[in-house]
Amino acid sequence: MKHSPFLFLVLCLFLAVSSAFSQIQKPATWTYTFSKKEVKKGETVDLIYTVALQNDWYIYSPDLDPDIGPIPTTFEMKPDKSYELVGKVKFGKPKQKYEEVWKGTVRYFENKVVFTQTIKILADNPVITGSSNYLTCRHTNGVCVPGNEDFEFTGMKVVASLPDSEAGQKLAVASHPPVAEENPEKVAAIDSSETVTAPASTDSEDPTKTASTVAMATPEDPAAGNSLLGFAIAAFLSGLLALLTPCVFPIIPMTVSYFTNQENGRVKAFIYGISIVLIYTLIGTVVSRINGPAFANFLSTHWFPNLLFFSIFLVFGLSFLGLFEIVLPSGFVNQMDARADKGGYIGIFFMAFTLVLVSFSCTGPIVGSLLIASAGGEVIKPIVGMAAFSLAFAIPFTLFALFPQWLKSLPKSGGWLNTVKVVFGFLELALALKFFSIADQVYHWRLLDREIYLAFWIVIFGMLGFYLLGKIRTPHDSVVEKVSVPRIILSIITLTFVVYMLPGMWGAPLKALAGYLPPQSTLDFDLNKRAISGSLSPKMGPTRKHADLFHLPHELDGFFDFKEALAYAKKVNKPVFIDFTGHGCVNCREMEARVWPDPAVLQRLQNDFVIVALYVDDKTELPESDWYTSKYDNKVKKTIGAQNGDLQIVNYNNNAQPHYCIVDHDGKLLIPPKNYDLNPANFAAYLESGKAAFKEK
Repeated sequence: MKHSPFLFLVLCLFLAVSSAFSQIQKPATWTYTFSKKEVKKGETVDLIYTVALQNDWYIYSPDLDPDIGPIPTTFEMKPDKSYELVGKVKFGKPKQKYEEVWKGTVRYFENKVVFTQTIKILADNPVITGSSNYLTCRHTNGVCVPGNEDFEFTGMKVVASLPDSEAGQKLAVASHPPVAEENPEKVAAIDSSETVTAPASTDSEDPTKTASTVAMATPEDPAAGNSLLGFAIAAFLSGLLALLTPCVFPIIPMTVSYFTNQENGRVKAFIYGISIVLIYTLIGTVVSRINGPAFANFLSTHWFPNLLFFSIFLVFGLSFLGLFEIVLPSGFVNQMDARADKGGYIGIFFMAFTLVLVSFSCTGPIVGSLLIASAGGEVIKPIVGMAAFSLAFAIPFTLFALFPQWLKSLPKSGGWLNTVKVVFGFLELALALKFFSIADQVYHWRLLDREIYLAFWIVIFGMLGFYLLGKIRTPHDSVVEKVSVPRIILSIITLTFVVYMLPGMWGAPLKALAGYLPPQSTLDFDLNKRAISGSLSPKMGPTRKHADLFHLPHELDGFFDFKEALAYAKKVNKPVFIDFTGHGCVNCREMEARVWPDPAVLQRLQNDFVIVALYVDDKTELPESDWYTSKYDNKVKKTIGAQNGDLQIVNYNNNAQPHYCIVDHDGKLLIPPKNYDLNPANFAAYLESGKAAFKEK
């Protein structure tokens, strides 16, 4: 049992990976239009690409020297017989600056930039599609986000053709220089002070009409710069943990011995490792292609995927505890194994594929957690996560093949591997509750309130502590005659965690678990709850919309409807503090548990602002008379969450949570918004600056 310290690493990292729910950030918004709505066959027309950038972000110019380092903006048109390109892409005059990281001068655009490409129309109903590649970066912290946009130009009418001679004259007049640095007649350089606005709402029933559309202000996110790196590190460590599972560890010596007995064994070992990385990365690529904001919202809040993940984790947990074995269909695995036996480099690939299949019953939950954590409409994150996971997974096979003498130092597989598996089983059962809890909160079932959730965790981790002490045995465990010191230490840590959770049954905030637990408001018996008469402050009126569904933390008074909050704020002459939040938002709960209770923050929220909490993932359907069609995506918004999410995107050009805005009585931003920041002093300063801006206005 000398390898038991790995169990604690399993516990910490598995919890860390499962909490990494992504927040969608999109610094650049693209729109595509024609220079004219009607054109004759043989004439030219300009394709206009307009890029709106969030404040503090910039995009590199197409004429940037690619040898410097960053990615210039490029456009790739899909060839079609219905049109032909005329010249190259044109754009305004970019700014220039020296960037130390690249050791060179770069050219870039801020705020808004317009690119144009002239084409000649050759047929009716032209098919004009393609893609753009670009890199957006942030001035303040150097964070960069690569982007790829698929585009399609539609909506132009092609009328009767021109005579050939006339068409040729028009083409000659409309032709542009091969490389357009500056063309003030066609594309004006955009002033750096120009604001970027979201589409204005005109629908009389649209609740977002209450607030004027505002310039985008980039939210402060101190974690933004390392989120992808942190996710990659967590994925890499998860790959190392996967090597300790009973499905994988015993395969290492057997696989490595295969390569050491072959011609060019070291080369084939490298190919074997690369094949493992390619297979897992392919899985991440597939996930990135089906991801999108709508898919991410469905995946994170709808009852079906959450109950599906709950069931999957529950089944894997029971399997790890020894109730049954999960295996893939033997015919499929045997077929892959047969192809691997054919030898050669193709056989090595199928040998890697066989390893992935055989190890599925142990690596499935880890891989699933990584893919769930990367869900959110991102293209890069799932690919990076799977690449990092598989890299850690493949490294030992390659290294042991290169240095076979290392095999002698490997511990023999035995009871300690089953201990790892059982610990995974307890963790699976605990983490399964998180998915059920999200659906329970979003749909207001009230089946898994805070005290019930905590009771499950206290029992699960209590049993884990006794298991480590040898007091509980599962079907495949060996008899523990003596408890090693590492197991004693791990059991102490686990049981201490149980003792820490116990006061939560009666209202202790448990700040360290804020992101995992249901809200404090779902607790039936809370000793910390202040004695107040009624749940609503009389000064704010006896009834408020949705007050029966939602509750603000720390007994704060506030609203859950945007219009009501603005009307009351005007009445009492206070600024409005908007909390864009969600039932399934881990970071929202952490902010409420760690930052809001700080006296400097809580005092300002209580006295200086009218608070409105807008849940963007709530599935409560509104009366049909309150439905409206969004000007953003032309979809009917029927639920509280859909309307709040639409309001956040249309009015404040953001779709991440938590997202905090301080606005005036018309809903206009007084200062730039703020996102996740666990420093109470920073948040108090943010509130104070919003209060000062309101007084000054």
